[in-house]
Formats: sequence, structure tokens, C-alpha cells
Amino acid sequence: MSGSPRHSRDDVSEMALRLLDEYGLPDLTMRHIAAALEVRASALYWHFPNKQALLASVSARILAPMEHVRVEDMTVSEAVRRLGARLRECLLAYRDAAELVSSSLALGLVDSPVRPQLMAVTRRDGVPDSLSRVAAEAVMHFVVGYTFHEQQRLTADSFGLLPEAASSLNPDNASARPADGGDFEEALKMIADGLEVSARQHTETSAG
Repeated sequence: MSGSPRHSRDDVSEMALRLLDEYGLPDLTMRHIAAALEVRASALYWHFPNKQALLASVSARILAPMEHVRVEDMTVSEAVRRLGARLRECLLAYRDAAELVSSSLALGLVDSPVRPQLMAVTRRDGVPDSLSRVAAEAVMHFVVGYTFHEQQRLTADSFGLLPEAASSLNPDNASARPADGGDFEEALKMIADGLEVSARQHTETSAG
């Protein structure tokens, strides 16, 4: 291919995100993306050195709304719950998003969507950074894992792969339906409570 690329980097990652939502992560190939953009697959490498870099760009798009969550005036507990809930919303907005984001996070290709804002709140309250980092990782891994489980079940259900008794289409099976609160919120509260207890113990130990 000669000359300038026909599409921008944003065009490529935006198309990849659309295809992810429509077809799922297994079918998100460079060839598929290129076909949708009506270019050769080699043209995508103008913008991304490899597929993992492209997927990281898609992950960043999925996580972008996290930058706009405002927690400055919240308590530490409120911030943990708000950040966790918003992260889950971001992941549920796109098919297979939790799996994709998990991979990008594991490879260090995207930054934690929770740590910067949570640490800003905890520093205000004098919580040690070491404790805040652990709490941020706990929130991130819990939410990504929880949402991955939800999306896997929803996909399996849509293909009729779950037994009827386990299907979310069965009104008597509350465990198969995506949680609106309940256990998810309670788990976030437990993480927040644990952070507060650890911070208090650290303060008491330092004072003694």
C-alpha cells in the first residue's frame, strides 16, 4: 500500500468497537476490521503495530467514561462504590467488553480505570498509598471478573447453551439474571469497609 492511510487511528478503533459489540471478541480479527473499512488488512498497521495495540485502543474507548466520574467530594466508601458501579456500566455497554479489557489490563496496555481517582480521595483522608493501591486493584479485578461472568452467561443464554433452569429467561432463576444491585453492591461495600478498617489500623499503629 502506498500513500497516506484512508482512515484515521480513531476510525479504526471506532470500527473495531462497533464490530466487537456486533459480533463479539472471537470474530474481531484484523481482516474483519479491514473489510468493514474497505481497506486491506495491511493498511491497519499504519496506525497499530499489532492486534494487541488495536485492542488496547478499543479497551481505552470502553473505559473512557471513567475519566468523567466525579468522586472528589465523596467519602472513601462512596467513592469505591461509585467507581465500581460505573466501571461495570462501562463494561456492560459492549459485548465481551470485560474479557477484552481484562486482557489489556493484564498485559499492561491500559492503565487502571479506578486507581487515580480513588487514590485522590484516599490521600485527602490520609490513607496510605499502599492500602489505596490494593483497594483499587481489588475493585478493578472484582468488577471485571464479575462482569465477565455476567456477559459469558448472557452470551451462552442467547445461543441457548444454558439449561432452561439456569437461563435468565426463566423468571424463577434470579441467579442467572444480571444483578441490579444486591450482591454486587454488597461486595463493593465489603471492599470499602476493608479499606477503612485497614486505614484505621495503620493510623493506630503509627500513633502507637
